[in-house]
Amino acid sequence: MVSFTYRGLCAPVFTIFNKDLSVNVATIPEYANFLAKNGIDGVLVHGTSGEGVSMTVSERKAVVEVWAKVVRETKQHLMVQVGGCPLPDAIEMARHAESVGVGSLLCHSELFFKPTNSTELVNYLQHVGAAAPKTPLLYYHIPGWTGININMEKFIKEALKKIPTFRGIKYTSTDLEGGIAALRASEGKSAVFLGADTLLASAFGMGFDSAIATSLNMMPQHAVKIVKAVKENNITEAKRLQNVLTDAVNIVIKDGAWVPTMKVAMNLLTPINVGQSRPPLVNLTQAQIDDMEQSLKKLDLL
Repeated sequence: MVSFTYRGLCAPVFTIFNKDLSVNVATIPEYANFLAKNGIDGVLVHGTSGEGVSMTVSERKAVVEVWAKVVRETKQHLMVQVGGCPLPDAIEMARHAESVGVGSLLCHSELFFKPTNSTELVNYLQHVGAAAPKTPLLYYHIPGWTGININMEKFIKEALKKIPTFRGIKYTSTDLEGGIAALRASEGKSAVFLGADTLLASAFGMGFDSAIATSLNMMPQHAVKIVKAVKENNITEAKRLQNVLTDAVNIVIKDGAWVPTMKVAMNLLTPINVGQSRPPLVNLTQAQIDDMEQSLKKLDLL
């Protein structure tokens, strides 16, 4: 049986692009150490924040290879998202990820010919799981982006029976009721990682023990403090910290799409420069960046 014991705060890391939009891997060691020193014990490569679906297979492999080397030093869990592409490419990247020793795989489905029910989704993921039979496989549930809105409670029960390597999901939705149902369906046999930055305090108060959230990149200590406050039953402090985080997220995304705005926030709030996003994502103007900076200063985050 494939074991998957990792639980914790996992940052969905950005892919760093040079000014010519080529991939920069040179900064990855510094990036990993920054997160590790701030309490982040896991990284997700090629998730939504990592723009994996905007990269070629060879680019994605090259980035994974560097992260795989770096986490051997930082002792962080490495999760790699291999989906959002033709099935043969997903299979190839799953095989490659296992060959370089990643800790787990995350996969969302083909984004044009979409599964419409849990059985179709399980059938798809069986192919991906078979390509990496020694590596835990998780499904990436993000219906607001993929348009694939399958009941996760039913899916988890079916996946646990039919996919030998299936070990959980990333649950990126503000439907907390559905998230709790997914937790209950797992019965301790699989993990459910929260993917909603603005619900950290609420979700951990309801039983979540893990998260993969973009703000863990630029505000890692804030999330660590939220989780600590919840564990200590300090609800007032957890609520206060969550409100600050929610206000920060709202400021960051005010003038653009999630990924390019979050990259700007990373560049403003940390010593790690992650560059800009690839088209068709639209990067912020300098005036918008300046406005974000001033607004974050008002929250005492700069």
